[in-house]
Order: sequence, then C-alpha cells, then structure tokens
Amino acid sequence: MNIPAKPGSSSVEIHGNFVDGREIEAGQGPMLDVRNPATGEVIAQIPNSTADDIDRAMKSARAAFDGKAWGGMDVRARARLVNKLADAFEANLDQLYKLETLNNGRPVNETRAQLSRLPDFFRYFAGLALARRDSVIPVEGSYLNYTLRTPIGIVANCTPFNHPLMILCKSLAAVLASGCVTVVKPSEYTPLTTLRLAKIFAEAGLPPGVFNVVLGLGQSAGKMLAEHPDIDKLVLTGGTEAGRIAGSAAAKVFAHQTMELGGKTPVMVFDDYDIDRAVNYAAFGAFIGAGQTCICASRHLVQTTIYDEFVAKLKAKTETIRIGDPSDPATQLGPVISARQRDRVLSYCKFGHEDGARLVAGGVAPKIAGLENGYFVEPTVFADVKADMRIFQEEVFGPFTSVTPFKDEADALRLANDSPFGLAAAIRTRDVARAHRVASGVKCGIVWINDHHRLDPASPWGGVGDSGVGRECGTESFDDHFNVKSVMVATNDAPFDWYRDTAGQRRLN
Repeated sequence: MNIPAKPGSSSVEIHGNFVDGREIEAGQGPMLDVRNPATGEVIAQIPNSTADDIDRAMKSARAAFDGKAWGGMDVRARARLVNKLADAFEANLDQLYKLETLNNGRPVNETRAQLSRLPDFFRYFAGLALARRDSVIPVEGSYLNYTLRTPIGIVANCTPFNHPLMILCKSLAAVLASGCVTVVKPSEYTPLTTLRLAKIFAEAGLPPGVFNVVLGLGQSAGKMLAEHPDIDKLVLTGGTEAGRIAGSAAAKVFAHQTMELGGKTPVMVFDDYDIDRAVNYAAFGAFIGAGQTCICASRHLVQTTIYDEFVAKLKAKTETIRIGDPSDPATQLGPVISARQRDRVLSYCKFGHEDGARLVAGGVAPKIAGLENGYFVEPTVFADVKADMRIFQEEVFGPFTSVTPFKDEADALRLANDSPFGLAAAIRTRDVARAHRVASGVKCGIVWINDHHRLDPASPWGGVGDSGVGRECGTESFDDHFNVKSVMVATNDAPFDWYRDTAGQRRLN
C-alpha cells in the first residue's frame, strides 16, 4: 500500500470493498474522506456502500460457507491455516502498527504493544478448534444421546475506530477457527488496517469469500449489514444507541448477537493501597488510547482519608504526559479521532464547570507545533464530582476522568453501581477479602483487582446492562459460533406400536 507513513504527506489512496478475495469498486456518489487525526489531512477515500454492495459481499460469504474450499475443510486443516494466518499477521506487524497509528492517531508505542498480542488470538482459537469435543449425554431409557455442533454461518461484524485491529481480531479469530465466514464493516474513520489484513490473509491462503470487508457509514452501510436477512450472527462494538438499533434489526432474523457497547468504568481506590501506584494506574486507565476505550477509567472513587492527596498527585502526573505526533516514540498522548469527538470532549468540560465540579487538569484543546489542525485534547481531570452530574453518568470517550470521594466499602459500591453501564470495574486494595467482596458486588462483566485494561484470548470479555450482551474471547465466544444439534438414538430393538397397546404405555416423552 502507498498510504503515507508521515504526517504532512499529500498522497491520497482510493479504496474499494474487499469481496471474494480482492478489492473491488463499490458504492455510488461522493466518496468518504479518511483523515489523519494528528493533522486533519485526508489520507484515503472510501465508498459509502449501497445495498447492492452489501448483498454482493453476503453472497460471496454464503458461497464460501457452502463451498468445498472452506465449508468442506477438515477441522485440523482449518486449524493449521488459522495458525498460518497468525504467522502472516506477525510477519506484517511493522506495517500494520504504523498504518494504524497513522489512521487512528494512537501513539506508536501503544499501537505496537497492542497489535503484537493479536496473533495469539488466532493461535488460541485454533487450539480450541482442535480440542473441541461434542457431548454424550446420559438420558433415561435405552438411548444414546449425543450432540453435533455445526458452524452458524455468516457473522456480520461492525467494528469501531478506537482499536480497529484488536477488536476485529477478537471476533475474527473465533469466526475462522469455528468454520464460519464474515462480512466486516469497519468504522469509516479507520478502515485501512482492516483492508490491509484482509489482503494479507488472502495472500496467506484464506479462501475467497471467507473474510469480506464493506466500507461506509454506520448509519447506512452498517445498518444495511445488521438488518440483512442472510446474517446468522451480529457482532458489534460501539455506542449503546447504535447497539439498540442494530440489535433490533438483527433480532428480526433471529441472528445470534454479541455486542460490546458503552461503559463508565468505576475505579475504587481504598486507603490501604499505595497512592503513587494508584495514581499511575489512574493515568494509564484514563488516558491510554486518548481515553477512547469503553473500559476507560472514567470514574475514580477514592476513600476520603486519601482523597486530597490522590487528587493532588493525579494532577501532577497528568501534567507530565507528553502530547504530540503519534508517530514519534516519545509521544504519550495522541489526538482523538475527529474534530467532532474533540468538540464532544470539550463539551463535557463545560458540563463539569456548569454542574459545580472542580477542574484539576486539562480541559482545553492544545495547539501542537506542526500539528495545528490535529484533534488534540489535553488529559483532563475533574474532582469533587457528584453522582448526579453528567460527567459522572455519561460516557465521554476521550482523555477525561473524574474523581469522587467515598466513605467506606458500602459507599464505594453504591457509587460504582450508580450507572446504567456495566462493562468493567477496577479495585485498588491490599485487603484480599475486601477485594473479593467488592468484585462480587460490583455490577459488570470484567473486574481488575490492582490492575487495569488487561485482556487475554482465553478470558471472556463483555458487559451487562447498557454495556451489551454476549462475550468475546474464551470458550464462551467460540461456542457461540455453533448451532447445537441433539441426536437421540434408540438402542433397544424391542417392538414398538403405540396404537396397538396405548393403555400399556408408561411414558410419551
């Protein structure tokens, strides 16, 4: 690919959808601009796919699923191929992380560290494919009952801008290892690494039609994909309202659903935990990826006995974070994805002031020398935040966090659970019993004790409430890519005629 590797280049590539193993022209009307968020410059253009484009990709996926090259592939052969794809990903890691940094503005050190983990997702799910066993179920009477699992079919996957490849691969690895096929609609802001990965996998031997990519806006192309009558499973990572719309559409065709939606992660800091370490985790959890993560440490709940010291030290830590060109290894915080997102974050700074919170750090859009048109926001901290404030209740999705005092364990849990979201939570304490009590009492799908933002391909990932349904990663995700068929075999050769001896029968079912 000829996407420019440095900010300031004027080169613009034109892309189409990736269908049937190759990139093709798609869409009608004006193309969509893809911008470098560090400079605001257009680096690529993509189509806004039409219903015909979506249908073409779906037909390609169905043909691959039903065809011999993929649908007829032996489980062991498929596992070997998925491991080969992991190797191909690893061999192309340098170009992938540089391209992703260019496209979404995440600092290059962060992007490299995140993408280097992704080949393991494919290897893990390839291992599950080899280890999979169907069940023999003890039942009453002279019967052998066993299960057969068959891949569900086409997985429609709508991925977000914040972690384009990581969130794609959490789903894609399970799709491929299970024998399913997929049509992916990446964010219109960050389609470039998804397209590149599709090409890498095709060159590594993935049969045409197994991994298709359609481009365009979420409200049009994404909506048409989610409501397509031929999908068998919908995977979506995005906002809660987008999840409601897409989930309602997919429900009409009774598709399986896995959706990771919004979050408002509470971090409970107890006074027995080292404050300096808690502050370091606070900065990491709140500002990694410019805070554009659903599990961003957005609500710090701090015990009153250490509250003032924690706030002062978090202010000092925040003010040391280096903002700048994401391609520079010295940069610690890059831009948010767009001007619209920058303005959204700044609007919440205004809400914080209006509601009576105390601005501790940040709250403005800095001008970075040489990157004056980039979408930067200073890392922002508000203190003395109350539970009824907008910045406590609503997802900001930027480098923005709040600090609220609590009295005791019960008060911490009350504040933590005062939210419609339930994706993740974190606990800082040296009291082992308390850690487990609080982990049990907080309403969410993921809990980190004395850590943050950790995931593993074997560990289930997902939320409750307005944070979504279903789980990615782990055996939970793998199993949800199959339909289960129960087979009941009569092993008794005794004569049977219900209507000859109805009165003598002792059971119907």
